[in-house]
Amino acid sequence: MTSALHRWITLLFMVTTLSLSGCGYNRFQSGNEQVKASWSEVLSQYQRRADLIPNLVNVVKGQADFEQSTLQAVVDARAKATAIQASPELVNDAQAFQKFQQAQKDVSSSLSRLLVVAENYPTLRANQGFIDLQAQLEGTENRITVARNRYIQAVQDYNVTVHSFPSNITAWVLGYKEKPNFSVENEQAIAKPPVVNFEPRGNAPRVPSSGATP
Repeated sequence: MTSALHRWITLLFMVTTLSLSGCGYNRFQSGNEQVKASWSEVLSQYQRRADLIPNLVNVVKGQADFEQSTLQAVVDARAKATAIQASPELVNDAQAFQKFQQAQKDVSSSLSRLLVVAENYPTLRANQGFIDLQAQLEGTENRITVARNRYIQAVQDYNVTVHSFPSNITAWVLGYKEKPNFSVENEQAIAKPPVVNFEPRGNAPRVPSSGATP
């Protein structure tokens, strides 16, 4: 290769690099890394919740007359959610992402139902193990909400880059696609378990308003 040809190739490379940089290439790289990091945190918090559920189920099983359909719904929802391969690539597959989101919503709904039903069992409400697990689940749901919000924002920023000019040209040339995102319709109410007061009471248990439907 002659020195002149080498200089031309180097110049072409520099021009191409500057062009891509000016058309949002660097934004795509940083945005994609932010989406990956946010998604990793979402998965971590969902996994933490999944790890708590078997302990909760074992404690509730100690209540001999507990509503079995409610308990089984939690077991089935967890099994369905954990069966999904939640890999980093899932954020690039809208159909798989939707399936994952629905499975996690089913877990949230079944847990909310279980905690509401538990209000009818004074001995269970007085069980320290159950009280501790309920508190851990509430904390985990809060962390899930924070992680999801960060992911939602990261994806929104990334998708704006995909559709904005002139970065949309870079997206078209290099094949960057819009990423799927969590839907937000009543999501906070669905994800947050009801707040349960376990203090002894003389009257019949009252389920506080939480936005979740039993």
